[in-house]
Formats: sequence, C-alpha cells, structure tokens
Amino acid sequence: MSDMSRIKTFNLPDLGEGLTEGEILAWLVKVGDTIELNQPIVEVETAKAAVEIPAKWAGQVQAIHHPEGTTVEVGTPIIAIDTDPGAGPLEAPSTTATPSGDLPTPSAASLAAVEVAPAEGMIEPGLIGGAAPGGRTAVLVGYGPRTTAAKRRPRKGGVPAQATAPTPAGVDHAVVAGDKPAATSTSPAAQVHDRRNGASGGAVLAKPPVRKLAKDLGVDLGTLTGSGPLGSITREDVQQAASGAVAAAEPITVTSAATSAASFGTDREQRIPVKGVRKLTAENMSRSAFTAPHVTEFLTVDVTRAMKALDRLRGRREWRDVRVSPLLLVAKAVLLAVQRHPMVNSTWAGDEIVVKEYVNLGIAAATERGLIVPNVKDAGRLSLRELADALTDLVQTAKSGRTSPAAMSGGTLTITNVGVFGVDTGTPILPPGESAILAFGAVREMPWVHKGKVKVRQVTTLGLSFDHRIIDGELGSKFLRDVGDFLADPEAALLAWT
Repeated sequence: MSDMSRIKTFNLPDLGEGLTEGEILAWLVKVGDTIELNQPIVEVETAKAAVEIPAKWAGQVQAIHHPEGTTVEVGTPIIAIDTDPGAGPLEAPSTTATPSGDLPTPSAASLAAVEVAPAEGMIEPGLIGGAAPGGRTAVLVGYGPRTTAAKRRPRKGGVPAQATAPTPAGVDHAVVAGDKPAATSTSPAAQVHDRRNGASGGAVLAKPPVRKLAKDLGVDLGTLTGSGPLGSITREDVQQAASGAVAAAEPITVTSAATSAASFGTDREQRIPVKGVRKLTAENMSRSAFTAPHVTEFLTVDVTRAMKALDRLRGRREWRDVRVSPLLLVAKAVLLAVQRHPMVNSTWAGDEIVVKEYVNLGIAAATERGLIVPNVKDAGRLSLRELADALTDLVQTAKSGRTSPAAMSGGTLTITNVGVFGVDTGTPILPPGESAILAFGAVREMPWVHKGKVKVRQVTTLGLSFDHRIIDGELGSKFLRDVGDFLADPEAALLAWT
C-alpha cells in the first residue's frame, strides 16, 4: 500500500441542523496514538452543543491540523490517520536539491504555514471590501457582495501597481540604508508610506473597531505608524499610543469629574468572544423578538394543594427513586392545557398556520456555554412517571454539556423555570418557530385570602408570552387560566379534564 493511500484525512463532518462550523474544544488523542474505529477523537462545540466526534478509520494518528480553541468550517481537514501503521514507517520527504540545482518542492504543510504578504492595492482580509475569515465576503448589512471585479479610479499622475515591487514589512519606504534621503519624495512607494501613516491628509487604513477604540481613547490615527498588514493600524498600535501619551503627560492638579470618568483604559475591561451556543442564542432571540409580535400575560396562583400533592407522590413506594419537582406538575399542566387549546401549539408559516398534534416540550436550561432549550419529544403521550424520567434525563444531560443538536431541534412549546433563581416571573422571548413560552416563577409563602381568611399559602406567578399573530388575548388568557387551575387543584383538574 502506498503512503498516499495509507494516510486518510478526516474532515470536520456536517453535524446537521444547518451548522457550518465548530470550535475544537479538546483533542482526545495525540500524534502517535493508536486509535480504533468509532473511538471518540475530538470534542467540538457547535452553535448548539458540544459533541464528541468518532474516528472513521482505525490506525495511528499522524497529524493534528488545528489546535484546541480553533474554529473550523465543515469539510475542513482536522486530523490525518495512518490506516496501516504495521506496513512500516512512512517515507520521509526528500530535502536534497535536484540535479539542476533547483530547490526541492515544498510540502503542502509548509506552504500552508507561509503567510503571503498582500500585493499593493489588495485589501486585508476582514477589512471592509475584503474577504472575511472562512472565505466569506465582508459586506454591510443589507448589501450583498458584488459578483464583478472591483474597479478603482486611476490616480492622477499615478503609475500601474505592477511597476512597484512590494517592500518588506518593517523597511522604511522613504529612506533605505545606504541611500541618501531626498528632499522630496514623489515615488509610489513614498506615497504608499505617507498614506499608511495618515500623512498629507490621506485616508488611514484601520478597521472600524480600531477607529472606535482610538476615538474612545482620544488617539489621532493620523499620527500613528501602522504595524499591521499593508501598514494598517491595529488595536495594539492604538493602545500603545494611548499608554505612551498618558506616561508622557504632565501631572494635572485639577481634574474634572468628566475627565476622570473618561480616563479608564481597556485593562479594566473584559472582552468575551461571541460564539457557539451564545452566538446562536443571540441570533435566535433577536430574530424572534423583531419578527413575532409578543404579548405577555401574568397569573398569580395559590399552589399549596399542588405542593402537598407532590409530597404525597414522593411518599409512594414506586416513586421513591424518582425526582419529583414542581416543574413536573407545571409540565403536566401545560400538556393538558394544550389538549384543550391546540392552537397554542402551532407555528406561523407565512401564508398558513401549522397546528401540531404532537408536543415537543422544551425546557430552557442555563449551562456554562449559554442558554439551551432541549425538548422532550412527543411529551403529550408520556405518563406522569415517564415524563418525570424524561425531564430528569434532559436536565442532567444539559448540565453535563452533552446535549445533542437533535435534542434541541423541533421544539413546539417551551417552559422556562426562572423560579430556580429566586425570580417571581419574567417576560420570556419566544424560541423561533414556537407560538408560546411559559415562565414559571419561584414558589413563595405569602399571605393569601383562603376561604375568607388571610392565611400563609404557597404562591407562584406564571408569565405567558405568545405570538399575537396566532394567539389572541382570549385564547392566551384561557390557556394560562387552565394551567393555573391545574396547579391550584391538580386532583380536581385531572378528574374534570380526563
């Protein structure tokens, strides 16, 4: 078997649900390890969950192409595996010159490690008009990328870009060692140098975040010499200039409150990259908040009887090993109320409303990686014991960070238990594609009028947000009222509704 056929390159697979990239959280193997078929080799965080990816082949790890913490696109090679390590060592690449004296052909790995300086007139990746990381084109919101080649108006008295050879980074374009400095410089290289440094009123090359940072710190970009590609000014350039200005400044005896407030530097700020689950959550919440017209209603309920019912349930022999929480009764109340008001369990599909006869009940869960909403599939068909087991498994899997993308897809109705944080209620935002979400607040002992007397009772507040395109005030109120009636007296509601 040839070396080429022995080495298999494993690409980041498509994990489904339209995901296009993932961050490598941890490598579970290292170069030289012998691995088996379907052995987990890497843990990857997608926009929905962290998953372990198994090996497609057995063999020996030859190379790991991306370190931990790297975000790679689907289809990108991440690891190389020797599928026949017993066939002997691989042939080492030749490093000798050819008879003609030419240098040996470099390997693909060495070529990939070489950073090619952009030619004059090119735009740095990530700048406006250039290609963003991953090959996408950076454009302003609302404007698609142009499919035609960009055209630049010729400079007055300029020369073609091909006539000017690029100068290595770090070399002064106006004066080169061994040459005599000219009184004036009109060469293209000198013009480029002036433009990069912001001289002569030319445009300064800097990304929008860098410009904002300079404005906040009071740094004039026109006075800086950029250290980035093509002479662009980087964040470090601005911060260095700001710190240098502070160090060189004369002591000030009188300082206004406004000046003191504006003097804080970035060393007292924390910048957290928005990626993975947090990025997806932000996109979904923004899309839902500005697409579906939200209405939220509230209902305060005496749940003393429901809490006593839970205590009796825990005391039964067949339920002693089952986790029984107030969330279980809330979930059951929601499922029974959906049977009485099916339109609540629906989706707005533009020119039609899709009413679903199954309930994939979502439970919002706060994890270390952000908010996720896994769901119990077809929860309406489960018995109370099966529902309790499903909720327990769902919560434990979410806390361990092992929720799969499939478990978070297809939700139809959601419960968010904000009561575990000691919060009374909230105005939750609908998950995309759903028409209702219920916030379950903390259960507290409060004075309550019961049978004509003020007594201490266990009380909670429910908050129901719904899509007003589908659910009007009457339907939303009836649904919320039914959930509250069940929690106020579960035994009577079960007898009346089933």
